[in-house]
Amino acid sequence: MKNINNIEFKELISKNSEAIIIDCRTESEWDEGRIKNAVLLDLFESQLFMQKIENFDKSKMYLVYCRSGSRSVAACQILESVGIKNVYNLTGGITDWNGDIIV
Repeated sequence: MKNINNIEFKELISKNSEAIIIDCRTESEWDEGRIKNAVLLDLFESQLFMQKIENFDKSKMYLVYCRSGSRSVAACQILESVGIKNVYNLTGGITDWNGDIIV
């Protein structure tokens, strides 16, 4: 896992159209706004989280964020534990994001 700031996060999104953007917040947080093209994968729903990541393509890039950057660290560590190597965490989470938000 590599911790990156929102400038680097935006750069990776723009340069890697195949990257998977994961929002690991709750559904109610997701409803308040999210980064474009993100998929919701609530870390607090741990069984469902594990079931979904088991089927992930391990060769893809995963860009992960939460509200403040803490849950996403845990999510990244779990992704790595199932063999996914190309994992990036947005430091500061969506709170520090200065890009577009979809509501």
